[in-house]
Amino acid sequence: MGETGLTIHRMKSGSLGGDQQIGAMLANGEIDLIIFLRDPLTAQPHEPDVSALLRLGDVQKIPLATNERSAVIMLEALKNKSFFESI
Repeated sequence: MGETGLTIHRMKSGSLGGDQQIGAMLANGEIDLIIFLRDPLTAQPHEPDVSALLRLGDVQKIPLATNERSAVIMLEALKNKSFFESI
């Protein structure tokens, strides 16, 4: 929990199956928001898995930050409690 009061789950690295771990939690309705930081300038061997995760997030209507700026915006929305007002 720490300073935010949020339950945070760190997953494995994407290449070690972290994106699949997140996908399973998404499919089971266990996630309200995802921060999945990645380097867009580096080709990833597991890119199809990342694309599947992004698609599943869209299907489940789960906000998903893939860069620092979008993560900050989402965390600010949580901090201001405006995130859950729109759900």
